[in-house]
Amino acid sequence: MSQNISTLKTEFLQYIEIEKGRSLNTVRNYDQYLSRFIDHTKIKDPKDITDLVVRDFRIWLNRQETKNEKGMAATTLKKRTQNYYLIALRAFLKYLARQNIVSLAPDRIELAKVPERSLDLITIEELERLLNIPDLKTLKGLRDKAMLELFFSTGLRVSELCALPRDINLKLEEMSVRGKGEKVRVVFISENAKNAVQRYLDKRDDMDDALFVQITAKKNDKLAKNKDSLRLTPRSVERIIKHYASMCGISKKVTPHVIRHSFATDLLRNGADLRSVQMLLGHANINTTQIYTHVTDTELRKIHKKFHRKSE
Repeated sequence: MSQNISTLKTEFLQYIEIEKGRSLNTVRNYDQYLSRFIDHTKIKDPKDITDLVVRDFRIWLNRQETKNEKGMAATTLKKRTQNYYLIALRAFLKYLARQNIVSLAPDRIELAKVPERSLDLITIEELERLLNIPDLKTLKGLRDKAMLELFFSTGLRVSELCALPRDINLKLEEMSVRGKGEKVRVVFISENAKNAVQRYLDKRDDMDDALFVQITAKKNDKLAKNKDSLRLTPRSVERIIKHYASMCGISKKVTPHVIRHSFATDLLRNGADLRSVQMLLGHANINTTQIYTHVTDTELRKIHKKFHRKSE
């Protein structure tokens, strides 16, 4: 096998796509992270990847600045983002070791410590306002109502929602979705979501096989034309939700992932166990799901107030 680092990177990306079944989005991200490492270090041969080279790259990463909307330097690259580069590099080194190619041992790379992850949440009242803001007299409003209700009912990631086919069987009140790592899980559709999706589908007059499609308001609320696919993109969905959040007076940043957080916290507040929530969210590791356990703090506070020192 070739020892050229760029060729090996290409072979590694093909490996994680085909053999490991990683999503195209993951492959693109790994390509970006590794390309940046190679470009910065000028490494040509994997044997030249050393502790010192990696350390120099980490220092460089730590001093990179992100840009705001005006193109001005805003903040340094977050530790969590820096770790994405290191995770990609470590996976690449593991691949090289598997191919018996001499390079740095993968376990020589330690991830940076990051602060405990905090959640962006909206209140139940804000969520209700968001769910009820779309104008149900228009096809666009019906689409957006269905989209919001389905988000909250299933906890889908935005990429999973955008990939949904039009021919879902609403009578089953459940469906299978393919998530991260091509893993399939079952999600459940509430009565509100089912009714909203059905009302939207009843008004569709196109033949596109995507569940959620682009609609051009300027053309009398008709579906967008002259495109190979009408399917909404994740970025479009993010813009739609941001628009509605602003319309109903929510000052916090609201994204599809915030609604996914609301789905998880709603389950936990109402007594669901962490393992079940993990399965519904499609988390590979329960440690990821544990970021939601803070929502039980309110209930614990009530218990403390009710029972603490009552024997005195």
